[in-house]
Amino acid sequence: MDREDLLLNIAEWRSRIGEASAKWGGCEICAVSKTVDPETINLAWDGGIRVLGENRVQELLGKLDALNPGYDIHLIGQLQTNKVKYIVDKVAMIQSVDREALAREISRRAEQAGVKMPVLVQVNIAREAQKAGVDEEELVPLLKLCGELPGLKVRGLMAIMPIADDPEDVRPYFRRMRDWFERLRDMNLNNIEMQTLSMGMSDDAIVAAQEGATMVRLGRALFGARHY
Repeated sequence: MDREDLLLNIAEWRSRIGEASAKWGGCEICAVSKTVDPETINLAWDGGIRVLGENRVQELLGKLDALNPGYDIHLIGQLQTNKVKYIVDKVAMIQSVDREALAREISRRAEQAGVKMPVLVQVNIAREAQKAGVDEEELVPLLKLCGELPGLKVRGLMAIMPIADDPEDVRPYFRRMRDWFERLRDMNLNNIEMQTLSMGMSDDAIVAAQEGATMVRLGRALFGARHY
């Protein structure tokens, strides 16, 4: 994709997401840069993109040095505990904390690196067997545990919705995630700040923004079809 097309895409989506999220105070775009080359990713900076989402640790490490250092890079994919050490001092946030063992390892490695890692807890709001994330009844216990870990700063929630032909079919899940976000914010749990609600991707981002996402994750919508 050339620079002009990319900047047009970004401008269009920023406008659409901004309009859809206006009643909530706005919504940031996390540009999902999986399989996209660093040169193209860096062009997105000129369109106002400041947050990148990477799925795979190995791919991130392979192109990190070529990326604009101004980007905040978020690890959004499922993370194995043995990969934490490679990225804990290189990313601005880990969005996919879904279990106690991972939370403890991030905290341990963050302390070793002298940082406190901002994280989101991933919720499997639709209870899909093939997806990561905690079920709703496990959410508060995991948050309380994370709040006690010295290397973590919990900043909100993340969810991946079921694939649907019609985004309206998943609107109730987005709404439930926003309900959880607000409920948890009101609970004032120790060391838990509900600042970011990351949900919605290219096919359902408008509905997500309408239902209170503070961040949507857009890959194909910005960069075009993937080339694996």
